Amino acid sequence: MTSLATPLSPAELLRRPVSGDIAAGAHLQGFGGLHGGLTLALMTSAMQGSVPDIPLVSTTARFHRPIGGDFRVETSVVRSGRTISAVGARATTAKGIHVDGQAVFGSLKPASWRTFAPVAPVAPPPEDCEIFTIPPEFVAISTYMEIRPVGPSRPYAGGAEPELIAWIRLVEDEEPPDVLRFVFLMDSLAPSYAAVLSTLALVPTVELTVRPGGNLARADSPWMLLRARTRAASADGWVDEQIDAWGPDGTHLGSAQQLRVVRTD
Repeated sequence: MTSLATPLSPAELLRRPVSGDIAAGAHLQGFGGLHGGLTLALMTSAMQGSVPDIPLVSTTARFHRPIGGDFRVETSVVRSGRTISAVGARATTAKGIHVDGQAVFGSLKPASWRTFAPVAPVAPPPEDCEIFTIPPEFVAISTYMEIRPVGPSRPYAGGAEPELIAWIRLVEDEEPPDVLRFVFLMDSLAPSYAAVLSTLALVPTVELTVRPGGNLARADSPWMLLRARTRAASADGWVDEQIDAWGPDGTHLGSAQQLRVVRTD
């Protein structure tokens, strides 16, 4: 696969329709490969192209091997229904499949069903929180984000609880998160399990599912408050993580789940 034109920033990539080859330069790398949330957001964009008028309900990716450079997204319609459709996608290179996934799109009739949503944690506004800088040599894509932790918990600080809370936004503009930015940013905190570790260990994502909420369409701030918490961690290293997002007004914007694995090699 030949390299394309000058690689774009995350926001620029997410503004463009996705089809065919994608240029993924080193500036978009997370730990060990192309940032997982950005990968899923780009795959979701491609899948949305098959059902352009149906809102996203849930999108999932399974990460088989890191993406180190340019790649191609291939999609296929799994189900096309009157109210619910499903589309599959694969991120591939000459080496084969790196990531595969599926998204559910749905448009149901308005109803008056009772609703529930997680309550936002108590947090000062982002301007009252200090900026947490991730060294770009570890996570190059972090230069496009502003992260302001809430509370004392930090990655690899040997804390008591496997939880991280932080305000986050893209620094490229002042736009509120749309669906694709939301998918990207839901994978932007360090693994919550890292909060209880005192030495460096990678906790990569094996599977990521993101579910935007109905309130996301009404978001009017670039800031999101994320709370990532490890719900369960097994002795052999499997980590089950829940992530929730709120706007500055406390409105729940959506959620995500990650299956991770702790690795020391």
